[in-house]
Amino acid sequence: MGTSTFYMSLPTPFLKPQKPSNKIFITSSNKFNSALQHYALHKPKSCSIRKTSVAILAKSSCRLDLFKVRAVAENAGESEVVKPKEVIQTLQLGAMFGIWYLLNICYNIYNKQVLKVFPFPATVTASQFGCGTLLILFMWGFRLHPIPKISKSQFKAIFALAAIHTLGNVLTNISLGRVAVSFTHTIKAMEPFFTVLLSALFLAERPSPWIVSSLVPVVGGVALASMTEASFNWIGFGSAMASNLTNQSRNVFSKKFMVKEEEALDNINLFSMITIISFILLVPAAILMEGIKLTPSYLQYTAASQGLHVRELCVRLLLAGFCLHSYQQVSYMILQMVSPVTHAVGNCLKRVVVIVSSVIFFQTPVSPINSLGTAMALAGVFLYSRVKRLRGKPKDA
Repeated sequence: MGTSTFYMSLPTPFLKPQKPSNKIFITSSNKFNSALQHYALHKPKSCSIRKTSVAILAKSSCRLDLFKVRAVAENAGESEVVKPKEVIQTLQLGAMFGIWYLLNICYNIYNKQVLKVFPFPATVTASQFGCGTLLILFMWGFRLHPIPKISKSQFKAIFALAAIHTLGNVLTNISLGRVAVSFTHTIKAMEPFFTVLLSALFLAERPSPWIVSSLVPVVGGVALASMTEASFNWIGFGSAMASNLTNQSRNVFSKKFMVKEEEALDNINLFSMITIISFILLVPAAILMEGIKLTPSYLQYTAASQGLHVRELCVRLLLAGFCLHSYQQVSYMILQMVSPVTHAVGNCLKRVVVIVSSVIFFQTPVSPINSLGTAMALAGVFLYSRVKRLRGKPKDA
């Protein structure tokens, strides 16, 4: 902080010029010191500096510099406090992404093992929703999360979303039961294509050329992987495509029929309500479609025919339901911490992890062309996410 001192020439004769002072005033301002020493030793006779004025200036300068030093020290202390918080938040978010991926891998492995032995996708999906419902009731019962208050308008909107969510999960399990896990997730990489298509049809959102360009490798990669897939069949392929359509229509219609902002539920309670309603809807539908299959005698017969113990089959069924609900719950928690585009990028990487882990675990035969198609589709999804992020950034003024 520079200090300026004004020296006035005094022509009045009754003021005698004072002798140069031997005292040197030391402050933290170098400019002030040099100017003060120069005028104290070499000032003209017509100029006069009063000792009290200089002392006051020096004292005030010292106080200002001391104040600045203290302010800088306090700011440095605050930055030191903020940095550990940021590090902790980053570590927490990284751990949640890791848990999300791990639970997803476990779900796909256990679910595939169950569907191989117990080929009833609607019953399996209903049992998974049942596990989720028990976990939600446990969460609300022990006050781990506040119980929501649902209005009529909210219930209507949530009921429609739950119906679409139910259909999407059943179709995904039909596909997982018919084809390899890696192939199902390769097809599900086409979700952005259906998002853009439905948004254009129902929300009148016109996609930019960059978004359309990013979808070209997605569609091309899925087509290439489908042509060279060893486990390909039309039921598995069609049900995976239909699940893409239903899941993305759920997202689009949730925007179109959105409840008022002041009445909105948080993500965890919204997902919880969807899970409970889906369970209530699917139980009678599964009985009508497949009959009552979750009986001890039928489970014993099914497990024995595949060389498994019935207890092992039931444990895998329960673990699949637990992992499904847990990874979706963690996904919603992550969505509250990051932007939707960041979440979409994380979801793309999750699909890569699931495909690679399932190929290794189930020893799925994969040709080079099939691998190329899968890589193209996933790269296209990543590009789509990047384009959406760039579009979302505000332009500089």
